[in-house]
Amino acid sequence: MNQSILGLHHITAIANNAQRNVDFYTQVLGLRMVKKTVNFDDPTTYHFYYGNEEGTPGTILTFFPWEGIGQGHNGTGMATEIGYSVPADSLGNWVERFREAGVTMGEQADRFGENYLPFKDPDGLEFALMVPRQADGRPAWETGEEKQDMATRGFHSVTLTLQKIDATAKVLTDIFGYRLLGQEGNRYRFQTDSVAEAAIVDLLEVPDGQAGRNAGGTNHHVAFRVANESVQMEFREKILSGGLQITPKIDRDYFFSLYFREPGGVLFEIATDNPGFTVDEPLAELGSHLKLPKQYEASRSRIEKALPVLKTI
Repeated sequence: MNQSILGLHHITAIANNAQRNVDFYTQVLGLRMVKKTVNFDDPTTYHFYYGNEEGTPGTILTFFPWEGIGQGHNGTGMATEIGYSVPADSLGNWVERFREAGVTMGEQADRFGENYLPFKDPDGLEFALMVPRQADGRPAWETGEEKQDMATRGFHSVTLTLQKIDATAKVLTDIFGYRLLGQEGNRYRFQTDSVAEAAIVDLLEVPDGQAGRNAGGTNHHVAFRVANESVQMEFREKILSGGLQITPKIDRDYFFSLYFREPGGVLFEIATDNPGFTVDEPLAELGSHLKLPKQYEASRSRIEKALPVLKTI
């Protein structure tokens, strides 16, 4: 049994509009809608999960589409960029696809010897399509237009922007088992050797940076992966021993969660592999039905009326 942090589990972000969010991530970026549910604390707001066919940890991007929440902006104490792994020689095809879809993107460049293409979603959430040094062996979710030679494989990395990186780096190395891989300017790359993919966290040090606004187009939290609840509880003790506050275990239906705010201000989660997304839907039907946490099932009719109507899934 692996007792390590197994890289990234999921990343959760905020959107302004549910329909626009679904259209972009399923039709433009070509992800699968793995689960359509609601926010545990606000059941009149959707919680969307996108990923590969099974919603494998390390591929899962989730959203709270709070209608009309307004535009947020990145700053220190936030996760500020999500890196997706794509196949070699695919960036040209992505440029063409993004142009056709009117996606805001930057110029291709290199980072730590890897080619990447920066782009933004309709809310301004920042991404980079990354071509990793070692080919990513994870199977992609294919659509009619995006096949295995182009489709995203899951997360490559996440970037955290901080005024000072030292205390955050200590969490990554001393508690999570990451190691410093290299430095380019004010960007420091950390990687875990416990998994081959979704293994990188970049820390961007901006001493004079200003705090951002957590609203549409920004990330809410970053979740790290563990095999099961036993390993999760071991990490809870390590985090408490490190002088940080952390929540009790919370059942999120598809995984169990712990939350704590790392010293630089980013909200971290530790999430388990179990039980997974097929616990309440068969694999072929993932994302097809509105699934509610059991405490809200008695209020299904009221909740369904309050949620925005989605034209496509």
